Amino acid sequence: MHLKHLRHLLMVADVESFSRAAQRLHLTQSALSRSIQALEDELGGKLIDRHGRRNVLTPLGELIAERARRMLFEEAELHRSVELFHRHHLGAIRVGLGAGPGAVLMTPFLRHMAMHHPGIQVAVSLGTSDALMIQLRQRTLDAVIVEVTSVAPATDLRHELLAQLQGRFICRAGHPLLLQAAAGETVTFDDVMRYPLASAPLSPEVARGLVKRFGARADPEHCLSLRCENVRSLVEAVLVSDAILFSIVAAVRTEIAEGKLFELATAPAVDDGPRYAFFTLAGRTEAPSMALFRRFVDEHLHD
Repeated sequence: MHLKHLRHLLMVADVESFSRAAQRLHLTQSALSRSIQALEDELGGKLIDRHGRRNVLTPLGELIAERARRMLFEEAELHRSVELFHRHHLGAIRVGLGAGPGAVLMTPFLRHMAMHHPGIQVAVSLGTSDALMIQLRQRTLDAVIVEVTSVAPATDLRHELLAQLQGRFICRAGHPLLLQAAAGETVTFDDVMRYPLASAPLSPEVARGLVKRFGARADPEHCLSLRCENVRSLVEAVLVSDAILFSIVAAVRTEIAEGKLFELATAPAVDDGPRYAFFTLAGRTEAPSMALFRRFVDEHLHD
């Protein structure tokens, strides 16, 4: 059995079209058809059926495709391990970060690598959990840090729990609600909602926690005025307006230390914030350079 035949089968399965698969594989359609036919002859059964304008796997094809994906994954990992061994180098660091971890880690990590490890290639991607997990599965990223409940459990994923960080309402120095709190008046969620509320996209778990604490009016789908995956952009907006930021405190620790931003105490208080996890592909060979990133995360992803 030739691995190239399995690759051809998986490409047809993914795009559900012989013509599109042949295009992506840089083959003629007849050459691709011969390859699939050779595999069917060897396995003694039909692997692909035509349903209208779509080419779909037969039950036998689905069985073969499931095992073929594992075989091709292991082949790619074998080549990766050998390459790292022969080159004796640390390898690149390609990681994806959700909004919270991105705000805490991205700039300090890029600064750290530029200063202390200038010879290592670093690529950091920001995005939603769904988008980053797609890139992880496509192997364009080697690791992803996102809120643990935002990713459905799967056999092809491995995760390691990281810190649970505090989520709080944050406002600028001199904000009217800070003056209200300083005068001894309780700040309620209704008070907060008199101002634009800003946040990065929240996981369903965090959203449920807000609704449980403050009622249905706290549903992020309805109460957020400013929503952005880049927390730093939201911080800039909050610094020059009366908008209030809902964020993990760690993302704005510098501004809090400088007296530019303040935690806003509310009644009832906000529950603890999201729990993050370090996601990788199960069985994926990890470049030695990832130890640098892991160490940095351990040191910096905390309140």
